[in-house]
Amino acid sequence: MTDQHAKAVLLNSLHEPGSPLIVTNVWDAITAKVVSEAPGVVALASASHSVSNVRGLEDGGGLDVDEAIAAAKIIVGAVDLPVTIDFEKGYASDAAGVRENVRRLIVESGSVGINLEDSVGAAKAPQFPIEEAAARVAAARAGAEDAGIPLVINARVDTLAGDPEAWDEAVARANAYLEAGADVVFFLGLGTEELVAKAIEQVHGRISVIGYPGAVPLKRLAELGVSRVSFGPGTLGLTLAALQRAATGLTELGEYPEDLGFSFEL
Repeated sequence: MTDQHAKAVLLNSLHEPGSPLIVTNVWDAITAKVVSEAPGVVALASASHSVSNVRGLEDGGGLDVDEAIAAAKIIVGAVDLPVTIDFEKGYASDAAGVRENVRRLIVESGSVGINLEDSVGAAKAPQFPIEEAAARVAAARAGAEDAGIPLVINARVDTLAGDPEAWDEAVARANAYLEAGADVVFFLGLGTEELVAKAIEQVHGRISVIGYPGAVPLKRLAELGVSRVSFGPGTLGLTLAALQRAATGLTELGEYPEDLGFSFEL
């Protein structure tokens, strides 16, 4: 068993209902290293929005597949922990392209997990038809098999982001993606305890959600049986807010912020 194979197996095992994997999203080598050294951190996840924005590009196709793989390689290479990559829609127009791009991502970057979106554009854009979206998940699984790595596929369901009333379709998509080879369903739009509990009951597999101010608290998500929580571009926003506050204080000849002395190195 290769080190990459072992990391993929480990990443999968960390998605435990009731004891969720918490992944604080990163976007480059230094953020990956700093987060990896935080107590209790056992795996990392990138956020495509952040990876794109720090390069001056829009999320949702701002990067091409070569740039996305290169960015993933930088993040993976900075740490020893398992890394899962936000791979948008697979950077391909069809399932065959998804398969090849996922194979390349695994082989060229060392990644052991991916997020795969089901929207044609951004989260509130129309989604691929359910059969096509499931075929793209199956293609990602095939690409992982081509690479010989049991990739952890976190298949995103964007339905409720576009139509909060389309519950039945969202659940149908979640279960179709699991049947197609996803390991976990990244279910957007679960903003209340009731919706989280309903998803846990009706989806035939593990659930991943996004955390943000006002969302269901982390401890309660664990109690409800969620398997993973991430924060998407929110961690970049958190970092930028701290930077802007510090810049404001320094410009006003204020006190040196304690964090200005934070020590780091690659």
